Amino acid sequence: MSNRFNGTTEEKQALDAYIKLWRASYAVESRANRHLGDHGLTISQFAVLEALYHLGPLSQRQISQKILRSSGNLTLVIDNLERDGLVGRQRAPHDRRVTIVSLTEQGAALIAQILPQHVRGIQDLFAVLEPEELAQFAALSRKLGLALRDEPRS
Repeated sequence: MSNRFNGTTEEKQALDAYIKLWRASYAVESRANRHLGDHGLTISQFAVLEALYHLGPLSQRQISQKILRSSGNLTLVIDNLERDGLVGRQRAPHDRRVTIVSLTEQGAALIAQILPQHVRGIQDLFAVLEPEELAQFAALSRKLGLALRDEPRS
């Protein structure tokens, strides 16, 4: 273990795993999303476009849940996407308090252009792992994520 924390073996192992996960996550996110700036997009903007591209029109709350961003941050992200002509907003007919966000033709064309390159880049990042390792990594990540999602917040 590479950390200097003076605790129990279990504490050191958990901290070591956390540090490695955080560093790997940061490196993957930075590398996988580096190209977005070439298209004038932030990671959050890309995430909104990708969610709408694959799922269709969504409420801002649904988008927030899908891309794991706060609703306050998401409002600004969607404001900027709308300003750039990539998404549109309209009130839901069943509940005027709900705003539905959808891709414009320009937004759909942009995400369709960017997505193949994005996926290839992610595939290249994970090429360091053997197929069995990648499957195991995905399964362990899912197990951890699901366990923490269902855990009550303190």
